[in-house]
Amino acid sequence: MQRLTKSTLILRYGAFAVVATLANLAAQRVVLALLDHAWALAAAIFVGTGVGLVIKYLLDKRWIFFDQSTGAATHGRKFGLYTLMGVVTTMIFWGAETLGWWLWQTDFAREVGAVLGLAVGYVVKYNLDKRFVFKI
Repeated sequence: MQRLTKSTLILRYGAFAVVATLANLAAQRVVLALLDHAWALAAAIFVGTGVGLVIKYLLDKRWIFFDQSTGAATHGRKFGLYTLMGVVTTMIFWGAETLGWWLWQTDFAREVGAVLGLAVGYVVKYNLDKRFVFKI
C-alpha cells in the first residue's frame, strides 16, 4: 500500500477538505436561493452536508487511504462506516455553523462558522476513518 509523507497528507487532505467545503457551501446557497421557508436553513445544511460527504468520501478513498476495494457490498459497508464516523463530526460542523447564524444572523457569520466547524471536524474524522473505516 502506498504511504504519503506527513506534509503531502496534510496538503492533500486539506485541499480535499476545501473542495468538499466549497461544494457544501455552494449547495447550501442553491437551496437557500430556492427556498423561502422557516426551515430553509435546516434544508440547506442537510443538502450541503450530503454533497460534501459524497465528494470527500470519493477523494479520501482513492487519494488518502488508497482503498482499492471493489463490489457494491464492500463500498456500501465502507460508505456506511464513513458516514457513521461523520455523525459526531457533523454535529461539530452544524453546531459551529448554527452558532455563527444565531450570534450574528448573517450569511457571512454562518459560513465562517461552517468553515471553522468543518476544519475541526475533518481533523477528528481523518483519525476515525484511519482507525475504523480504512484500517491503515
